Amino acid sequence: MKSFLLTFFLPSLALLAQTLSMPPGARPASTVFSEDVIKLVTPVDNPSSDAKISLGKKLFDDKRLSADNTVSCETCHDPNAGFTARTETGRGIRDQAGKRNTPTILNAMFHRTQFWDGRAPSLDEQAKMPILNPIEMGMKDGNEVVAKLGAVPEYAQAFQQVFGRPINYDDLGRAIAAFERTIVSGDAPIDRFLRGDEKALSDSQRRGWSLFNGKGRCISCHGYNQTSPLFTDSRFHNLGIAAHKQDFNAWAAKASNTNTPPEIDRLALETESSELGRFLVTRNRSDIGAFKTPGLRDVVLTSPYMHDGSLPTLWDVMDHYNKGGELNPFLDGGMQRLGLSENEIDDLVDLMGAFTSDKFATLGAREMLQQKTFQRAPRSTRDTDAAMGRKRGHGDAIPDADQKDPAFIGGRIVR
Repeated sequence: MKSFLLTFFLPSLALLAQTLSMPPGARPASTVFSEDVIKLVTPVDNPSSDAKISLGKKLFDDKRLSADNTVSCETCHDPNAGFTARTETGRGIRDQAGKRNTPTILNAMFHRTQFWDGRAPSLDEQAKMPILNPIEMGMKDGNEVVAKLGAVPEYAQAFQQVFGRPINYDDLGRAIAAFERTIVSGDAPIDRFLRGDEKALSDSQRRGWSLFNGKGRCISCHGYNQTSPLFTDSRFHNLGIAAHKQDFNAWAAKASNTNTPPEIDRLALETESSELGRFLVTRNRSDIGAFKTPGLRDVVLTSPYMHDGSLPTLWDVMDHYNKGGELNPFLDGGMQRLGLSENEIDDLVDLMGAFTSDKFATLGAREMLQQKTFQRAPRSTRDTDAAMGRKRGHGDAIPDADQKDPAFIGGRIVR
């Protein structure tokens, strides 16, 4: 997988950097995310301002927020990499590897919870946590961070100007979150298609849209409406990604007495209990091995995929769903084999390219071509026998949908 990332990712950096070069406070124009929706998800106690966004951007980029001055927020949320790390899992100070793949912060402001397990209820809280995690940025506590920043006159003045009070750790989180709320990406071909533009999708993508809403069952978790425009249900599901790694019951028993936020954060990023997912937060057995459904906007830019970065391409992702996931006692009830042919998988992956926003169109096309080139090798994720019903226990695929006119499937607004 690393050879795929190094070979195909590096040529795209300059292009994405040019795309994202804009003033810190500038929010990309979008007809998808209306000002009313943005206002709805902006906390009343943390209103945005140009000065706050500028401060948050400086903090986001500043490696002095880490214990050894080598890691910043930007290190793992690189603007040149779709605001992800493009590695299987995130890496922190002293090149320590965590257990979770780095989610993109593109459109993170619209998520109901943050992190793969939802352990942070807001961007304001999420922004503070990596700074104190021992294998991410490694600062001892919030007081140490405040003391370090307080020794920088520029920061002391900026916090006083923005918040009207001296530096404190909660305001640091608010400033970083204010900047992260400017990282918005919308207006993709799929949006024009949903508004009635018949030519917005290719023939392959239109077939993929039919599969998305029918035989592929993607719509079950990746739905869309105007107040939730990320193509995610924001819920948590056990897809079987972690099932082959461990005994869920044994790890749940070990983790059952750990319940403070720092302890949960440590288990999520530093131990094998990471694979318990949402269970670490809720302690409900129904949440064992469950992780948050990611949004599909700009998904082509954010490989590798899943909570552990174990699937390098979108074809591997489709293979996993096609076979009905990895069987385990806590597998989500919606997981079943799909019976998709290789051509149908190609159409669904092609559709994923239509979720790339216009400002990333050139980069998205390049990344899709690179994934397509890489997936031609035998895919270890493919299990045709399971997908086609030649193995027991993977459920029954639904019949093929009527594809006479797939353009009218999926709740489009047709004028």
